[in-house]
Amino acid sequence: MGKQYSSFNALVVNQTEQFTTEVKQLSLEELPPGEVVVQVAYSGVNYKDGLAGAPDGKIVKQYPFVPGIDLAGTVLQSSDARFTEGQKVLATGFGLGVTHFGGFSEIARMPADWLTPLPASLSLREAMIVGTAGLTAAISIEQLERQGAAPEKGEVLVTGATGGVGGHAIAMLAAKGYPVVASTGRHEVAADYLKQLGASQIIPRISDAFEQGKPLQSASWQGAIDSVGGPGLSIILSKIAYGGSVALSGLTGGSQFAASVMPFILRGVNLLGIDSVLYPAEKRQHLWERIGSDLRPASFELLVDREIGLQQLPEALADILQARTQGRILVAIRPE
Repeated sequence: MGKQYSSFNALVVNQTEQFTTEVKQLSLEELPPGEVVVQVAYSGVNYKDGLAGAPDGKIVKQYPFVPGIDLAGTVLQSSDARFTEGQKVLATGFGLGVTHFGGFSEIARMPADWLTPLPASLSLREAMIVGTAGLTAAISIEQLERQGAAPEKGEVLVTGATGGVGGHAIAMLAAKGYPVVASTGRHEVAADYLKQLGASQIIPRISDAFEQGKPLQSASWQGAIDSVGGPGLSIILSKIAYGGSVALSGLTGGSQFAASVMPFILRGVNLLGIDSVLYPAEKRQHLWERIGSDLRPASFELLVDREIGLQQLPEALADILQARTQGRILVAIRPE
């Protein structure tokens, strides 16, 4: 691999007498084991990364640690025949940035099973604009479609519209021709942005926009992609049309909700749990190909809140926990 990789920069969080988050130099010997070594070009900031960068985040179990649940880059070395030197790859989920050193590092080493070959239709930069958030949105859309969702059947609700999952869901649904209703607590300031992404209607936060407590309300949407959870989910379920589905992937609005069985037994509504962390590798490849084709947003750049380097990560990690972002924070590690 050459001398230039004997040491490299990484964002390291540590907990000794006090909690620290700083860019430090690491050596290859300090990286955890794995079959593939990758020169990281880009990463992205996710809510889980924000928790990893906080002293009370309850994500990191062992210090010192390198966060970053997403990465895209070029293979430097591989002992696994599936990957070759110079190949472009990406990785999201599994233990990356949670139990295993992650993507906020110029060099990463990981199990080969965690890597996905970069589709020819995407650049490394585009892949990390998408990242875990966009993959979660793509899984949500595919699951809705498996339950019968189609553009001609009516509107799809997207909650948390200015967040990573929400923004990608709007852009991907719009690319497929779905009419999209975007829900956000920032509806007054983000309306133009959400319309640019492809939303046809913008409404306030669900719990503010509709009455709570009714087991069934007028059927408004054929389906929903909910990255918020909490009390608003019961309202969403009460307003889904017959046979429709809700793809649930988040809990920023809370982990608990009270619901009636009525939407399920009278309208045949489906509640679909969406997880992108352990999503099978063979299905990932298929979805990343879709993200570069029929789910490809009209503009990736609209989905970027800002682009930063390793040194700006501490501030970005705080911003995502406080919902001070609009779209994805892209991290340029060693750009193409």
